[in-house]
Amino acid sequence: MTNDAIRQRLDRLVHERGDDYATLSRMLGRNQTYIQQFIKRGVPRKLDEDDRRKLAEHFGVSEQELGGPPGPVGRAVHAGVGQVHDSQDYVLIPRLDVGASAGHGSLPGDEDAQSALAFQARWARSIASGGVEALSVIRVEGDSMYPTLSNGDQILVDAADKRVRDGIFVLRTDGALHVKRVSVNPTSRRLSIRSDNPVYPAWEDCDPASIDIIGRVVWVGRKL
Repeated sequence: MTNDAIRQRLDRLVHERGDDYATLSRMLGRNQTYIQQFIKRGVPRKLDEDDRRKLAEHFGVSEQELGGPPGPVGRAVHAGVGQVHDSQDYVLIPRLDVGASAGHGSLPGDEDAQSALAFQARWARSIASGGVEALSVIRVEGDSMYPTLSNGDQILVDAADKRVRDGIFVLRTDGALHVKRVSVNPTSRRLSIRSDNPVYPAWEDCDPASIDIIGRVVWVGRKL
């Protein structure tokens, strides 16, 4: 890949995940403009190997996509439905029979796992705020988070990450599940809960104590 293609790929990953340049830079132990300078100005010319590895693990992609050498192909593993099965290569994360509404609200369904998705083990552990046992996959219903999330998308939710801050979270209100973008007023510490689709109204000036946070959305997968 050319340097331009690598920067464009990283920029797409940043926006698809809803991350920001400064947060990623701090994750790498760099100054907060490091990622922005690399993407927008090509400085440095290429990513440091350790930075590339951390970014690849964070986004769940191969280092080759960020300018690294081709990596080895992992082995498939098998486990019972609903089990988190750890091997040297993969963990199987349960996919729950429940939807989080990106619309007007979805009532929880049967929360027993009916299947599982395999994720690279090292990446799954790096993205989990606690153990991988707190991770689960649920589907998105509705279009209020479009274009970030679409109806039918599969999202990875970290139920151990309930610390209120800017980001995309699954919330429960009046028995219904919602997936929304949360932002915190730095002065009042009150919350704004918004949809990425502008046709849906925002919930402004919310008391954090009134919001039941299920977990933070840390990954999205979709059928093209």
